[in-house]
Amino acid sequence: MDWPRIERVLMPVQVGSSTREGIRVAGIGEMLVSNDVREILVTYSLGSCVGVSVFDPEAGVGGLIHCMLPSSKIEADKAVKRPCMFVDTGVIALLQAVMDLGAIGSRMTIK
Repeated sequence: MDWPRIERVLMPVQVGSSTREGIRVAGIGEMLVSNDVREILVTYSLGSCVGVSVFDPEAGVGGLIHCMLPSSKIEADKAVKRPCMFVDTGVIALLQAVMDLGAIGSRMTIK
């Protein structure tokens, strides 16, 4: 069963930086998505933060987010500028981004 389509939320998304060829690092409050199975998406120093990874092996699409805070309600202004900093807005953005690249909910592994 496919997940229902998440309504597209137009918000700026902070994306991670590249370190060396083939490896991309998500910093705090950043999200990465890729449809290149040769790329490695990583994040470091989670501590009390939340990291979520998503992968659809059939589509070859994956994503990673490094969220710092649980709820965007505690800093609504910051959530508009950096939605990936918060679990409630960031995970939705991550799921939408991988589905936009062809991932399907029933095939996803989410950790």
